[in-house]
Amino acid sequence: MNARQTLKTSLLFSLCCLPLAALVWGVAANQLGANPTEALIRELGQWALRFLLITLTATPARRWLGWGFLLSYRRMLGLFGFFYGLLHLIGFIWFEHFFNWQELLEDILKRPFITLGMLALLLLVPLAVTSTRGAVRRLGFKTWQRLHRLLYLAVSAALVHFFLLVKADLLEPLIYLAVWVLLLVLRLPDRFFVLRWRSVSE
Repeated sequence: MNARQTLKTSLLFSLCCLPLAALVWGVAANQLGANPTEALIRELGQWALRFLLITLTATPARRWLGWGFLLSYRRMLGLFGFFYGLLHLIGFIWFEHFFNWQELLEDILKRPFITLGMLALLLLVPLAVTSTRGAVRRLGFKTWQRLHRLLYLAVSAALVHFFLLVKADLLEPLIYLAVWVLLLVLRLPDRFFVLRWRSVSE
């Protein structure tokens, strides 16, 4: 990796850390509203979902816009999605259940939105573990690719988790859902499209 590439990677890494830094500052400065712990947990979860959706834009961006640079950072973005999801879970265990594991287990089994949230994060674990180039070589690219399609299930579970959590004000989860549907449409094979931007194929 040359110096320019290292600089770009470092800059992107720093940008990905900014949401966490802003949330930590918000807690310290009491800027997260009347219920800061709830706001912290929810924002961590939303940032996890945002990073996962950004990760999934890499292939459509190259295919439709000719932007291949996102592919170089797809692994980092996906790992940040897992990282924020893990922090979301830790915050929930810490501030909602105070590490009472029995109470946590009962909550997971009784409340569907928590069950789906746990499912989404569990689906991300094998993807994070096999995100290295060495894992791709050991598994073989096709096997690795099939495994990483679990990301679609993880995002779907996370979206339903978000819808069930919000209940009333559905505007924000609907925006995420619209982005998700658009990404799925853009990833369809060419034969499903009547028109295709000529500039991409030239």
